Amino acid sequence: MTSSAARPKSANLAKAVAELLRIAPVADELGRVFAAAGHRLFLVGGSVRDALIGRLGHDLDFTTSARPDEIERLLRSVTKTVWTIGKEYGTIGAKISVGQAEWVVEITTFRADVYRPESRKPEVAYGDTLDGDLIRRDFTVNAMAVALPEKEFHDPYGGLEDLAARRLRTPATPEQSFSDDPLRMMRLARFTAQLDFEPAPDAVAAATAMAERIDIVSAERVREELSKLLLADRPRAGLNLLVATGLADRVLPELPALRLERDEHHRHKDVYQHSLTVLDQAIELEDRLPQRPDLINRLAALLHDVGKPKTRRFEPGGKVSFHHHDVVGAKLVKKRLAALRYSSEEVDAVAKLVELHLRFHGYGEGQWTDSAVRRYVRDAGDQLDRLHVLTRADCTTRNQAKATRLRTAYDELEQRIAELREQEELDSIRPDLDGNAIMEILDIPPGRAVGDAYKFLLELRMDRGPLDRETAEAELRTWWSSRP
Repeated sequence: MTSSAARPKSANLAKAVAELLRIAPVADELGRVFAAAGHRLFLVGGSVRDALIGRLGHDLDFTTSARPDEIERLLRSVTKTVWTIGKEYGTIGAKISVGQAEWVVEITTFRADVYRPESRKPEVAYGDTLDGDLIRRDFTVNAMAVALPEKEFHDPYGGLEDLAARRLRTPATPEQSFSDDPLRMMRLARFTAQLDFEPAPDAVAAATAMAERIDIVSAERVREELSKLLLADRPRAGLNLLVATGLADRVLPELPALRLERDEHHRHKDVYQHSLTVLDQAIELEDRLPQRPDLINRLAALLHDVGKPKTRRFEPGGKVSFHHHDVVGAKLVKKRLAALRYSSEEVDAVAKLVELHLRFHGYGEGQWTDSAVRRYVRDAGDQLDRLHVLTRADCTTRNQAKATRLRTAYDELEQRIAELREQEELDSIRPDLDGNAIMEILDIPPGRAVGDAYKFLLELRMDRGPLDRETAEAELRTWWSSRP
């Protein structure tokens, strides 16, 4: 393995060689196929970066001198599973099985795309050289390549040195790079979090000066980048960078708005830092959830207090209040996440969690009735597990006695929910009589009255738990006879 600009250090070289040996069957086969057809093929970008740090997965990225039609033809000669969804951008994908291993590969023609000042999408243009392709990549650590099947290492822009220094630097000037694709400014924040790297000062300065350029990028692309940032193991540094550069003001303005000016007596917390701490703690608690990482959990933790800026009031005596910030916050979350093109299921789930995040604080000293516990479970619905996590994560007090008291109270609430679950079907609470039974007992046709009776029986079920049919029927008749 040789280098066109820098020779890999021994530790990185050992990792890279081990990873390349692991993927050799598929990489060598593709390299031979493309070489036989007269084309150059290179493992490139994040795949090379990850090989150098010893964490290359089964998704591989390649670049080539071949045009898309030729890429498709060559891939179909080695596998039946080929897709062309990215063909207009020069990318052909495939799934290739070699022995017991299965690889997902994407092969893209050398690129030379740019954004026009008024465009939301890149103008696709094909290049002729590897170096020309690499200089148009986002960061030097993603601008390294390995030629196949020769396994020659190419690093024309010093990516290996930046990888060793844990630094994010652009191959071209940051102004040129961010102008070509403004989404790279958000990638600067994402990789800061994802790789735990330090952004180069000139890249931060350029992103700050050019933040408004992100406005031309489609909401879908912004959403994907924000989600990837949030799904990093430790997203805090990336979020801080989004806020510091002003990018968050344009893509998620509710976040920097949390930096409320604290009153002179410091009677309320720094809401922005509190929200980041809640996010950190919610991530630590994700082993309570079916999947990790969990995007809905993280969005809810980050945004749970976004209603506070609009509801802050200075009360007599110097106290600060945020009445109804849960309800206001849920509305703001719905509007923002919908604008970012999150799915309706994601929007509704996050909004529900934000609206309910204060509900536990009515638990007091554990004096909730069974009826109140049932309502808590019913209102949370399929978000109950996430609500448990959010509520626990929302405790950021430094008062250890208070923190212990809250934790103990929530332990008790979860235990009560578990006990009620054993006694009754808490997850699907419904009246003891259905609509057909209501119409038969009261001798009424379908209509509003049946709905009213159903609601009465549901509230009865909440208050008293499961009833036998005779009792439920008697209560229904009594309620019906007392109606105006």
